[in-house]
Amino acid sequence: MAEPIEPSALRARLSVKGKVQGVGYRAFAARVASQRGLCGGVRNLDDGRVELEVEGRKDQILILIEDLKIGPPAARVTSVDMEWGPATGRFSDFHVWY
Repeated sequence: MAEPIEPSALRARLSVKGKVQGVGYRAFAARVASQRGLCGGVRNLDDGRVELEVEGRKDQILILIEDLKIGPPAARVTSVDMEWGPATGRFSDFHVWY
């Protein structure tokens, strides 16, 4: 069951473009998001992008976005697009979705 939503919690849907599949990007994103205390998940999309749905404090999400722009050593990120919304509270931790 999901934890109660912090009043300051937000949701961000992030779309990462570039060489981000087949380079350990999802595992990297999940590790960094978990270290930041964020909940949600990450998945590969058929068009070559990686998508994250993240919930937590805005300051931690913004730091995560900076980490995602760098990525793991083999990745080459060209952009990170984001959409903001209210947190749903449906996540209790961070997962790699297949």
